[in-house]
Amino acid sequence: MRFYINTEHLRNEIEYPGRYKSQNLIKSSGLVFLTLLTFLLVFKPFGIYDPELKMHYFFICFLHAFAPALILFTYFRTLNYFRKLKNHAQWTLLKEYIHIGVLLVFIGTTSFLMRDVLYTNPNNWSWHYLFEEIRNCFVAGIFFYFFLRLSSFYFESKKGSPFVLQFIPLAVKPEKTVLISNLFISTQVKQDDFFLDMDQLLFAKADGNYIELTKSNDLQITTEVKRISLTQFETQVTDYPHLFRCHRTYLVNMFKIEQVSGNSQGYELSFKETSIKIPVSRKQIDNFNNCYQELRNKHIA
Repeated sequence: MRFYINTEHLRNEIEYPGRYKSQNLIKSSGLVFLTLLTFLLVFKPFGIYDPELKMHYFFICFLHAFAPALILFTYFRTLNYFRKLKNHAQWTLLKEYIHIGVLLVFIGTTSFLMRDVLYTNPNNWSWHYLFEEIRNCFVAGIFFYFFLRLSSFYFESKKGSPFVLQFIPLAVKPEKTVLISNLFISTQVKQDDFFLDMDQLLFAKADGNYIELTKSNDLQITTEVKRISLTQFETQVTDYPHLFRCHRTYLVNMFKIEQVSGNSQGYELSFKETSIKIPVSRKQIDNFNNCYQELRNKHIA
């Protein structure tokens, strides 16, 4: 059986993480420094031979914690400068992992260069210790990276702050599209009946006994108001499983969603053509996830 790993989510564009933005770098670097210092003092993870120490163990831990924090600050401060010159180049998980890997190599190399200052050992300048310092840096660095990421997700969820979720936009192959795109919608007043191109619909918003239909045609956003309630509209589009009632006041076209962010309190849906974000109520999260998975299995798999 062939081994397969889906790497599509690694290449999808995501929002540049706030922890790397210039205004948050001091806070992020300080957190890394305190976490590493505490860990090194409490656990002594890689073994210490006391006769080799040139100074008190606390100061050695201080330098081993301070150097990564300083390199983190300098590296992403420089990266942010060049990103600004390129007018905010796109960011992906793959790019983040590559930058973290490069950062860990820099930190490991710096630890190697500090050995003569910290330890009395005739083999300080050897390939063995260069490899050992970089290896130790990767072992500890990868652990702390994912530990801090998971901790960040947990606390953001607890305080209700949204974070970007892994979401692969849906796409339908033309040969699988069997529904009529131009649907006739009847209202309580015959003269208000209308046709709606379902392929253009982004979402519908309830406004009392009216709905606002937001559509996209050749990247042009238009909004129309129709005299029909959202519930009445929903009953006439039940043959279109990709139209989902995500909130009491919103119905969305699942095929038009570009990104999902959120937490335990609910999701927010983003579209490529507009900056408007549509909420998914807390009680609809499971239904939204199920609908997305069913559509993905039906039209993608």
